[in-house]
Amino acid sequence: MTIFALLQANALIQIMAFFCVWAILWLPFAIITALALNWNPKKPLSSNQKLSLLASLYLIAPLLIWGCAKLQNLSFSDYGLTFNLSILYSLFIGLIIGILGLIILFGVQLALAFIKWQTDANEKLPSLPSLAITTLLIGLWVSFSEELIFRGFLLTQLQKDYSFWMSAIISSIIFAILHLIWEVRETVPQLLGLWIMGMVLVLARISDRGNLGIPIGLHAAWIWGIATLDTAQLITYTGKAPEWVTGLNKKPLAGVIGILLLLSTAAILIKNNPHYP
Repeated sequence: MTIFALLQANALIQIMAFFCVWAILWLPFAIITALALNWNPKKPLSSNQKLSLLASLYLIAPLLIWGCAKLQNLSFSDYGLTFNLSILYSLFIGLIIGILGLIILFGVQLALAFIKWQTDANEKLPSLPSLAITTLLIGLWVSFSEELIFRGFLLTQLQKDYSFWMSAIISSIIFAILHLIWEVRETVPQLLGLWIMGMVLVLARISDRGNLGIPIGLHAAWIWGIATLDTAQLITYTGKAPEWVTGLNKKPLAGVIGILLLLSTAAILIKNNPHYP
């Protein structure tokens, strides 16, 4: 298929071509990284291995999206990414909403004794600020990349052939399914939660008048908070609530409480901006 024919193709075909080209461009970097890390395909990826692979994957994506935009006479602003002070303000708002939601999520679980502080949690507090800064930077980088891809590029491309909400549904399904690449066993129970998360982030883009500031901030806050707690091992689950409530495999998106957090966030976004497509 020529480039001209591809530009005239259905949006889903264009998206499939995008992911194929992305995978082909990333493959050499992935092989080199895997060899350097002595990765054993029979064992699950460690956090460091996953982060190293993500580094090369997400460095390629913005360049590929820029190339797609040029071919279609578009710019990053058409995908919701503007480079001005307003996006920083929106990003901050998203961070605040996300952090407050996590405080409520884990605060309720602490109050109900579903989780408890680790016995050595106080000893880990002095090292927490440096860890929190590191996970914040990682959260911002991952959320920037994923929001540009899924709530920016994919959502915009799909709207050429589908209604807004159908585009939101499809892009969120793709967002959820692609997480299976990293951890199939742990991701399957989270698929519904990941799809809902994708839809909530679409609502966040609408609330930001089509920009990606609030989605990036929200997404970063969720990554930041959960990654910090997991890495520092500050909490442990007591077993007083079933896993389907707190989250299978200790993953909030695989439990009722995590999904309630997402739905509550969606309600806040809708209340503050009721004018949706």
